[in-house]
Amino acid sequence: MSEETSGGRELTVATYRILTRLPLEQAVGAIAGEQSTGTFVSVRGETDELRARHGAIVLELTEIPVPLVDALPGARGDGPLRAALVRIGFPLENTGPSLTNLFPVVSGNLYELRELAGLKLVDLELPAAFGEAYLPARFAVEGTRRLTGRPEGVLIGTIVKPNVGLRPADYVDLVRELGLAGADFIKDDEVNGDCPPAPLPQRIRAVTSALDEVERRTGRRPMYAFNISDEPDRMLRNHDLVVAAGGTCVMVNLNVVGFPAVAMLRRHARVPIHAHVTGIGALARHPGLGIGHVAYQKLARLTGIDHLHCGGFHSKFYVTDDEVTAMVGAVREPLLGGFPCLPVLSSAQWAGTAPVALERTGTTDLLVLAGGGVLGHPDGAAAGITSIRQAWAAAVAGVPLHEVDEPELARALEHFGGVVHR
Repeated sequence: MSEETSGGRELTVATYRILTRLPLEQAVGAIAGEQSTGTFVSVRGETDELRARHGAIVLELTEIPVPLVDALPGARGDGPLRAALVRIGFPLENTGPSLTNLFPVVSGNLYELRELAGLKLVDLELPAAFGEAYLPARFAVEGTRRLTGRPEGVLIGTIVKPNVGLRPADYVDLVRELGLAGADFIKDDEVNGDCPPAPLPQRIRAVTSALDEVERRTGRRPMYAFNISDEPDRMLRNHDLVVAAGGTCVMVNLNVVGFPAVAMLRRHARVPIHAHVTGIGALARHPGLGIGHVAYQKLARLTGIDHLHCGGFHSKFYVTDDEVTAMVGAVREPLLGGFPCLPVLSSAQWAGTAPVALERTGTTDLLVLAGGGVLGHPDGAAAGITSIRQAWAAAVAGVPLHEVDEPELARALEHFGGVVHR
């Protein structure tokens, strides 16, 4: 990632896709002013010297075809919609290498500016100081492979289903079944944290007892990601409960607890942090508003997470295959020379999505989570996991799935093959 300077100032560079009915330069100037030294009128103290040192600077402005026909409510101007990609540099001196300070600058009140008819943060270039201020992931791909005993090939996991409503004893039975079936990874659903009817302390005891049994019987211990999302002090307590019980992973809802809180957890954590992105649709779904996936993953990885959800191919949710491809590719690129992270595919993944996932990503350094694709297999969870392994083996070998003579895969193709999500 290049490091930009202007007049001796180190800059954080944000790239936006904007829409406006005003002259492009006027709209872009509103962003640069509002997000650094200015407001809607001149004020005492905003001197030329202060602006020269702390004002944001427009580095590049490129007009592009208009991607939308609808403007945000309240957008000013009566001209035709115009669109542009714009790179704006914000002095590092304004924020320091701090996520807490950076976020309101690059993704704060600028969305409310009436000069804009649309705005999306699509990329970020961060100064090296951020890499020095934050801890990178401790485990990421290699550490996760070591802890799961899966040194190569795609990592296959699942989600506890039903999402909520199970009692602790139900977790014992289900986790034992999934572990004996060969799951590398099992996780809580994002909607199930420390809440009844299976409070987290009880769930930890139930799950780890099942994992202990699986390890005794198979010699392998699946990784289980306990959803410890909570207020920061409770989140640290929850982490410690997991570690004390022999757990090897914790999960957080990034957009719920906040990036700075996750960075705090990383400084404390002794096990991998699995990052779920629940709520990402509110940020990324609309092409004319929010934060794009590529920019988002840089902020997320800076917190030191080990695993990051990147959507899924042929997903049941609204995310395009192109967006998933870009997200996985971006997560695998070094950030500030490091910050490795394991990309996670989820949402309606099953044996049949293996070929497209491999073709699109070009890697098996992935954690593939299949809820219904495992637990909904007509012959049970073990057959579900086996079918996905068979599909990935075939995809890697370049063999079409319908030519594979394996009963588990054949049943999956027959059972799930007619399910179309879009």
